[in-house]
Amino acid sequence: MTIHLQPPTSSPAASTPDAADVALKAKHATMWGLGDYPAVARELIATLGPVVVEALDVKPGQRVLDVAAGTGNAAIPAALAGAVVVATDLTQSLLDVGRAAAEAAGAHLEWRQADAEALPFPAATFDTVLSVVGVMFAPHHQASADELVRVCRPGGRIGLICWTPEGFIGQMFAAMKPFAAPPPPGAQPPPLWGREEHVRLLLGERVVSVSAEKRTVAVTFESGEAFRDFFKRTYGPTIVTYRFIADDPEKVAALDDALAELGRSALDHQGQMEWEYLLVTATRA
Repeated sequence: MTIHLQPPTSSPAASTPDAADVALKAKHATMWGLGDYPAVARELIATLGPVVVEALDVKPGQRVLDVAAGTGNAAIPAALAGAVVVATDLTQSLLDVGRAAAEAAGAHLEWRQADAEALPFPAATFDTVLSVVGVMFAPHHQASADELVRVCRPGGRIGLICWTPEGFIGQMFAAMKPFAAPPPPGAQPPPLWGREEHVRLLLGERVVSVSAEKRTVAVTFESGEAFRDFFKRTYGPTIVTYRFIADDPEKVAALDDALAELGRSALDHQGQMEWEYLLVTATRA
């Protein structure tokens, strides 16, 4: 069974985007292609995909959409569970890595470049719609939430994993904020998706049986400096922040110190960090 791309129907987000939005999405696509995000997905958070697949009880034959799928941390486990899966992302290079990983794992699914705020599918196409630390980075939260709901059939399931503002990744973004370029008008901070009340407000009365639970994923680093250097090398948002201050050595040194200290403060005596996330599941009304 193949799910073919079609122009979206009944979607406000499907209207022609303005030039500023096109430019913003191009910047996002480029940012996530910098460094080596596949290493982050593979080495640090590979377990998160199976968590949401299990929470949603994905079954053989179900039509599943993974939004902002990256390299397929959730899409591949869903396909291995027998679902008919489409993985979408704004960054084509991540989808290319995911396609190769799926082939190596014996998983069969579709990979499509798409904007989370204007998904190219008709309404009510999927039984299950999910995203793992992905859709939270789309700049306009309500637009992407509307799309998650729109493409899910009535009675279908929606599942999200998002970093919390209070957790380690939320703290990392807070540490980088003073050094980063100002966000464009209308863009909202990604960690807001890690607040239950924010997600409930975004999804509104269009969903029922909402469940929200804070959990953690264990991540290992040798030191705070090792964490900092790994993210400077692999993680698009961190790379972009350093590029923004590259001409100011004092700011670079200050950000170096801030990230290393953050890493040190989170490490226990065994070299582990616990990164907090919010797992949300809901049923389309």
